[in-house]
Amino acid sequence: MSRRATHAGSWYLNSSRDLNKQLDNWLNAADLTHGPARAIIAPHAGYQYCGACSAFAYRQISPVVVQRIFILGPSHHVRLTGCALSTVQKYRTPLYDLQIDSHVYSELEATGQFERMCIDVDEDEHSIEMHLPYIAKVMEDYKDSFTIIPVLVGSLSADREAMYGRIFARYLADPQNLFIISSDFCHWGQRFRYTFYDNSWGDIYESITKLDKHAMDIIETLNPASFTEYLKKYGNTICGRHPIGVLLQAASYLQKAGTNGQKMSMKFLKYAQSSQCMSVNDSSVSYASASLTFE
Repeated sequence: MSRRATHAGSWYLNSSRDLNKQLDNWLNAADLTHGPARAIIAPHAGYQYCGACSAFAYRQISPVVVQRIFILGPSHHVRLTGCALSTVQKYRTPLYDLQIDSHVYSELEATGQFERMCIDVDEDEHSIEMHLPYIAKVMEDYKDSFTIIPVLVGSLSADREAMYGRIFARYLADPQNLFIISSDFCHWGQRFRYTFYDNSWGDIYESITKLDKHAMDIIETLNPASFTEYLKKYGNTICGRHPIGVLLQAASYLQKAGTNGQKMSMKFLKYAQSSQCMSVNDSSVSYASASLTFE
């Protein structure tokens, strides 16, 4: 059983030839400056808005070493207090199908902390799908030698973020694994019910930039408690805050355990906004791409 590419043709190109060319152009315009990535943070909006930004994260991946790709995306339509796994065996893309890792799925299910999402929920959600064409493109020379582990992440408490972080930590420690954290950044405007504005920071879009940059600086420290405090203080509408929190908890767990013997470095590489807000009647969504390396 396969999950259809339900957002292809509207959120991104459906023609494999045109999509290939578009992704090539974006990747060629991005520099390899912080790789090889063990994890990336990248947006999940329509490619016309965030495709170029996403390329800076995907450019940091070294496909030759990757065998398993974990994709942690936030749930936009269904209330979850935990995390959910797919019920299908493959995810379709216009380029080629991506095979789900049934062995890792079994390991995750054995923890008792994962439920299954029905196919309708799976196909309705875009936060994971929007990464699939980029994964297929970056991994095209190794299309038969890697699997994916899609995970839908719900509205987790800090304690549950820490619990899932501990579960995923051993996978993050493995250099053959790659984590993709799906998140847009600030959703600003009345339609998003978020209009925080500090006029000492400049125009509205400049205030949004400073707000997002503050979050990015905290994420780079790999300190999950500081990120949680930031969210409590500002309420920034970072839709992938819980997947980001799980990654930070996994990294923190490895650092405290001292088992990997490697230094971790998170760096943001690109930032963009869908438009520049100048008045309260405007709205925008922010996008950011980052790479986590083990040195």
